[in-house]
Amino acid sequence: MSPAPDERDRIRAAMDRILAGAPEYSNGALTIVALAAEADVPRNALTQRHPDLKNEFYGKVKERGQPTDVEVRLRKQIVKLKELRSADKEELAELRADREALVRAVNVLTLENRQFRQQLAAPDPVVRVLPTQPRPPTG
Repeated sequence: MSPAPDERDRIRAAMDRILAGAPEYSNGALTIVALAAEADVPRNALTQRHPDLKNEFYGKVKERGQPTDVEVRLRKQIVKLKELRSADKEELAELRADREALVRAVNVLTLENRQFRQQLAAPDPVVRVLPTQPRPPTG
């Protein structure tokens, strides 16, 4: 399929509208997707047929000194991921502290269990019989 004869003109006009902050057919984002929508051309027209216009658009965006919408979105995502990493770090520290406490408790219980078993295995173990309550009849 060959490009429309006015395709380059439509892309340039769309570029001017987006960069002027007056998009008519797109959300005005500083992206190739928005530029293609604004120019009413398929995205691959910019990436395959007119890469020079794509590069020109990105060059003009860069000249403005403003970050692209993609960059803004990625920076927000980085901030969010750093916050999540910090929360994970705190949780990991708590889990490690809990693990240490649990290991100590298991060691104490193991030692007590060993002592009770040794007392029971002794030739004359001291065992106290506790009073029991009679069981209710089943039936």
